[in-house]
Order: sequence, then C-alpha cells, then structure tokens
Amino acid sequence: MKNAIRISCSRANLKTVRDFVSDYLAVYHLSELHVNQIVLAVDEVVANLIIHANAENETQFLQLKLAMEDHMFGIEIEDDSKESYQPSSFREPDLLEHIRLGKKGGVGMALVNRIMDRVEFSSSGNHNVCRLYKKVI
Repeated sequence: MKNAIRISCSRANLKTVRDFVSDYLAVYHLSELHVNQIVLAVDEVVANLIIHANAENETQFLQLKLAMEDHMFGIEIEDDSKESYQPSSFREPDLLEHIRLGKKGGVGMALVNRIMDRVEFSSSGNHNVCRLYKKVI
C-alpha cells in the first residue's frame, strides 16, 4: 500500500489528496464518519498550504506521508515555502462574530483542531512540517 505522495502546489491536486487519504484509510474499515472527518481535516490543511504558504506556485511541492500505528492515524505534510504563513500562530475565532460580520473564511483551522486529536507545525529555515494525529478505534 502506498503511504506517501508528492504533489505540486495547485488546487487541482486537492482531489488527488482526498482520494489518497480515503484509499489509505479504506483498508482499516473505519466508520464513514471517521474517514470523512480525517479527509476533511487533511484537505483543509493542504489547501491552506497550497494557497497561503505557497501562493499556488506549481513549481513548489508538498510531500504527504501517512501512517497507522496502534489505532493512531498520522499524517505528515512537508513543504519548503519561503512565505511567512504561520499556522502555529492560529487563534480560535469568535464564531458568533464571524457570522455577525458575514465572514466566509478563517474557520478552517478551528475545524481541523476540533477533528484531529493533535495538530503540530514546525519549521526549520524554509522547511515546514505539519503533523496531524487522530485516534481511531
């Protein structure tokens, strides 16, 4: 089973990522809810990295690695973005204020943090790594 892919930073590759994660999880016979939640969280993070960190520059790439160990699903997403995108500085939005103002964005990472058990971002120079973990039974 393939557990790693490399994609260019194009929104067109989001379907490839969703299919890759879904296909990987299929062999573990998880509930449809767990699979959909994980796929949604991964899709949100990858979309943010493609759009915000890499400005949809197709000469930039993301590397995704999946693992399942002791009922813990993990994904590692790496890039070499030179942008100042810093998801680790994320603050939980005031959802009522978002609704009141009619804002359409800015809640994706809140959703990811609610779905996944652990979300980690680290950087060293231009090399960035995002790790997502979800306990699945």
